[in-house]
Amino acid sequence: MARRQYLQPIDTDIWLVDGPIVSFFGFPYPTRTVIIRLPDGGLWVWSPIPLDHALAEQVTGLGPVRHLVSPNKLHHLGLADWQRAFPGAKLWGPPSAIRKRRDLRFHAPLDDEPPAEWQDTIDPICFRGSLLLDEVVFFHRPSRTALLADLSEALEHDFLRRHWAPWQRLVARVWGITESSAKAPLEVRLSTFHRRQARAAIQRLLDHRPEKVIMAHGAWQRHDGSAFLEKSFAWLGVRQSRSRDGNIRR
Repeated sequence: MARRQYLQPIDTDIWLVDGPIVSFFGFPYPTRTVIIRLPDGGLWVWSPIPLDHALAEQVTGLGPVRHLVSPNKLHHLGLADWQRAFPGAKLWGPPSAIRKRRDLRFHAPLDDEPPAEWQDTIDPICFRGSLLLDEVVFFHRPSRTALLADLSEALEHDFLRRHWAPWQRLVARVWGITESSAKAPLEVRLSTFHRRQARAAIQRLLDHRPEKVIMAHGAWQRHDGSAFLEKSFAWLGVRQSRSRDGNIRR
């Protein structure tokens, strides 16, 4: 039997790994990890999925794992596996994730300033406008890829037909988390009272002009990432900066 190939190359030095389906309050969700190789050869692992021997073997073939990143307090299920397998890796997360997983050894909380090891390669942007969810989104400069965990969900219609009951699929449409209308979950949108703060964070991401957008849950965007994000965050009133002649500012 052929060994499963986990790693899907996205661009130079960036890979995607699809993980298992997990239940969130009875609703099945797909999961996903992104791995980036930094200029020093070390690996940066975003939203680690549960780790098995085959995946660990393929990952170590790319280079040494040096950074494990929890983008929010909900994306923590695989952290312990990876920390045991790679005890020398630094574990990063927002304060809410650190509070939730006091059993893990975090190196430091994330903020809007990238650690020196990522500088000029990966930019963190903290979204703090919602009372229910704070999240750190990331922009990988070399590949112009944005990474979002739960701030935009685009569950594919085929996935919903196979894994969600009819009444759940209706909920997905009402929540606006399908590939036809990707948004943050309804409870996040309704609890975002500090909209100016939230809008400023997403505007910073848009100002990078992402070409690709990878989300943890659902169909990811290979092209026209800025347009996708502008549509996905229309509820916040964000848009790309444009010059007086109507062209998008680079």
